[in-house]
Amino acid sequence: MATIKNIIAREILDSRSYPTVEVELILSNGIKSLASVPSGASTGSNEAKEIRDNDESRYHGYGVRTAINNIQKYICPELIGKNIFNQKEIDLTMINIDGTKQKSKLGANAILGVSIAVLKAAALTSNKPIYLYINDLNENQNLSLPVPMLNVINGGKHAENSNDFQEFMIIPVGFEKFKDALRAGAEVYQEIKLILRKSKKISSIGDEGGYAPSLKSNEEAIELLVDAISKSGYIPGKHIFIGLDIASTELYKDNKYNLISENTSLISNDLIKMYSDLVSKYPIISIEDGIMENDWKSWQMLTSEIGNHVQIVGDDLYVTNPERIKKGIELKASNAVLIKLNQIGTVTETIEAIKETQKVNWGTIISHRSGETEDTVISDIAVGMNSGQIKCGAPARGERTAKYNRLIRIEEELGDKSRFLGKNIFYNFNN
Repeated sequence: MATIKNIIAREILDSRSYPTVEVELILSNGIKSLASVPSGASTGSNEAKEIRDNDESRYHGYGVRTAINNIQKYICPELIGKNIFNQKEIDLTMINIDGTKQKSKLGANAILGVSIAVLKAAALTSNKPIYLYINDLNENQNLSLPVPMLNVINGGKHAENSNDFQEFMIIPVGFEKFKDALRAGAEVYQEIKLILRKSKKISSIGDEGGYAPSLKSNEEAIELLVDAISKSGYIPGKHIFIGLDIASTELYKDNKYNLISENTSLISNDLIKMYSDLVSKYPIISIEDGIMENDWKSWQMLTSEIGNHVQIVGDDLYVTNPERIKKGIELKASNAVLIKLNQIGTVTETIEAIKETQKVNWGTIISHRSGETEDTVISDIAVGMNSGQIKCGAPARGERTAKYNRLIRIEEELGDKSRFLGKNIFYNFNN
């Protein structure tokens, strides 16, 4: 029996140059695993809480030495000697030590780092890749490569002086293999650069590797994507669709949604009408966080209005919390859920959230954060849990491409057992 011998935690840098937690877990059999924790810029109020030092003399207050100390002082002594294969027991132990609803005592960044390291160490001890280990744990024989949702134009909190909507994504579905879908996405990404360069609108790169041009409207960004898809030799609405992450909670103030770049403010009904018009005009297949996080009634209205042919994704609405997901299912508030490990804080709770979503055949999207590391565990989780979709950002920047490249390798490893469902992952929509 392999047990936990020691846990070491340290500060490393994420993709935004902020510190984050890395956990090194050492087993009695000599096996070591490494896990690092991402961080979001646009966060929901109901997310599990990461702990920062608030010491302005270091990293402008963003240091994580407090979270690291919590691992060494509170978590490590309780986990020494634990069976590495008892993921649920280990995660529950940390949850109980913390004792708060949002993991605000120890910090979700502390707990998650250890939780992921346990998962990786168990897979290594089993001599299995992580995706197969997770698949076996959940008795899920269906393995599929996820459809990539590529954030090629950044806005909102991911890019200053850009568009109001946080993400403009291309979703390549009309392909037989993941690697071909990714190639198409990369080709469109490069085409966007050529178009922007020609029009002299290239300004910067956002947090997730997408371009951040100053455009006159959010609709202009959508038109740019359609143009780039066509110029790359693909058919919009057949080979490649468009997805939007509105991050509307960030836009909501004084009971209205404020679109600064368009100098307008909208109430929920008007916003839903705008989405309906955009969907009828462009090949949009997914809208994420179209309504602010606590307006359940408007979420229901949005889903009722266009949810029969568009994926309506809850992110801030659910924050990967199984209880909030259950409420959303009961209310028919959406038809898809974004899954982020650090929103809930443990592998066990993440898997539970995925299972709740899949019970009702809702879309399941495994997602990165804007502040990322080179850790690729979400790629394995996407395949092992048969999620069908993944968000890792643009096909650029090492912390993003590491996750896409991991999926290329997994597809190759699976060989004839590999499946890429493409548009069929959206099977319950009448596109």
